[in-house]
Amino acid sequence: MQPTGPQSLDRALALVDAVAAAPGPVSAKALARLAGCSLSTAYHLLGPLTERGYLVRTARGYALGPALPRLHRSFLHQLAPAPGMADLLARLRRATGGEAYYTAYRGGVITVVDTTAPVTDTGNPFAPGRETRAHATAHGKALLARLTPKARRRYLAEHGMARLTPATITSAEALEAELLRVRAAGLAVSVGEADPAWTCLGVALPPAGEDRDAVHALSVSVPTEEFRRRPDAIRTALAEAAAGRI
Repeated sequence: MQPTGPQSLDRALALVDAVAAAPGPVSAKALARLAGCSLSTAYHLLGPLTERGYLVRTARGYALGPALPRLHRSFLHQLAPAPGMADLLARLRRATGGEAYYTAYRGGVITVVDTTAPVTDTGNPFAPGRETRAHATAHGKALLARLTPKARRRYLAEHGMARLTPATITSAEALEAELLRVRAAGLAVSVGEADPAWTCLGVALPPAGEDRDAVHALSVSVPTEEFRRRPDAIRTALAEAAAGRI
């Protein structure tokens, strides 16, 4: 019997996730194994996913389809980022020599929405997508500092505070003290807290659009050794980018 209801939906989404995580097209047999279902079930679900454009079937297997860019455009539209965000990220990258990021909180979820880091740069630890390490990243701390205590507790209860490096903050009390400093300085800094090789700096942006529950942040990441050579220049460039002066 084919799965029905929520189980069928969950497996269909698992198939899309598996294709998205792969470096290239994936065979139906491999997708069935990754989703934990039979090959017949995989084909049963791949049909409508392909018809709706979420996936395409190629000679080498299944790949992401043309419906996904539309979803991403709609996602960006609903977040209502500052105008010219892509250009701003590019200017920030040139000014700092690091990778720049636009991140947003909405509905209890923090997402790295856009970045200047190439998709082929697998060494960069801050890839687009759902961010579950907000306690350890500068963009995450900049966003958490703007939330109400209730929303912040809910986020941390759901995602936890895993120790990622020896520098990671893992207690709620220490994080609250850190967020007080972030609010006072208007700047969040994470020196090797998410990845020992990287330092990131982040600032929350003014509210934009009609969704007042959404919070946005601009951030930059550089190798930790590079940050230690010129911390003031990187801080200044980020502040000027957030103010629209670069």
